[in-house]
Formats: sequence, structure tokens, C-alpha cells
Amino acid sequence: MSHAWVIGYDITDPRRLNRVHRAMVNRATPIEYSIFLFIGNERQVAECLATVDTLIDGKTDDVRCYPLPSRGLQERIGRATLPEGIQWTGLPASLACAFASNEA
Repeated sequence: MSHAWVIGYDITDPRRLNRVHRAMVNRATPIEYSIFLFIGNERQVAECLATVDTLIDGKTDDVRCYPLPSRGLQERIGRATLPEGIQWTGLPASLACAFASNEA
């Protein structure tokens, strides 16, 4: 069963930072430069993190992964990036439809 995960990182070396970012863009949806939404099961998120682990320096870099609750509160504060009435969740269509129906 798929779950939503937030993966974030702080990489101290610019070359490693670029490598980690490229690897994450291929596996998850970027929310910010170093914050990603990953949709998958525990095995898939473990595989993603194992890949990232091969790219980082464990002594100086920091990678964190947090599961999101399936029915948790999702809010945005600040300037809207999209025109009024348009909402991009970055979620797969099946989850985005459920999210939109919960807001109504």
C-alpha cells in the first residue's frame, strides 16, 4: 500500500548536493529545492533512501524522511504561486481527487 512521505536533506558539498537533487527528482516530486514528496510503500522509500545514502557523506550531510498521515491537515501559508482557483498538490491523481473532495 502506498503512503506519502516527506524527504528533506541538507548536503554540505555542492557537487554532492547536485547529485542528490538529480537522484531525488527522478524518484519524487520536489516541493522546495531540498524537500520532496515521495509516494510509495516502505520498500520503495527504503530503496530511494539507500540510493541517496550512496551519494552522501554520512558525517557531514543530513537526510530525513517522515511519513505523512493519510488524512492529515495540509495547509499553505503565504503568497499563492498559482492563479486563483488553480491548485497543484503534486500528488498522484487518485490522491489529489481525494484531497480536493476533503476541502469542499
